[in-house]
Amino acid sequence: MSTQQRRKRERAQRHDLIVKTARKLAESEGWDAVTTRRLADEIEYSQPVLYSHFAGKDAIVAAVALEGFTELAVRLRAATRTGEPRAALEGLARAYMAFAEENPALYEAMFTMAVDLPFGQDDTPEPLRDGFQALLSGVAQFADSRDPAILTEVAWSALHGLIVLARGGRLPASGREARLTLLLDQLSAPTR
Repeated sequence: MSTQQRRKRERAQRHDLIVKTARKLAESEGWDAVTTRRLADEIEYSQPVLYSHFAGKDAIVAAVALEGFTELAVRLRAATRTGEPRAALEGLARAYMAFAEENPALYEAMFTMAVDLPFGQDDTPEPLRDGFQALLSGVAQFADSRDPAILTEVAWSALHGLIVLARGGRLPASGREARLTLLLDQLSAPTR
């Protein structure tokens, strides 16, 4: 292995270590605990080394978010591998909600923090496109005469709203299943 290849591999490993450490800190202590100084201490590199990989905390959060979109897409695809469309839609919704519940800081990085990631544009990064396509594949079969992408955006918005409102204590836990059933019924209902 050449020196250049070794350096490239080591740089990639440091990059991954920074992202994984930021994610671990955020999940255990919240995003406020993730600072370049704290990360440098945790990974035992200097702050200038961190800045050689990322322009700052926002770029680190964006890298964590990209990793999350890749993971989410895998989970959504696995959840929709059933033959029956309604069961696939329910699996998709439950997998999405479980992902958000199991990874609150990651979900926050992906969907509620201000990150410099373009959504729904020509330059949208592949992990974001892949995550949306995983949602689209479960929802589009119910589009009928409706625009499949718009229907998917509405489904995504509704799921996100349910998650954020429940997490903030705005919706009682006792109605969770009823809300999810109502949403699934509306999405899967034939158009008139």
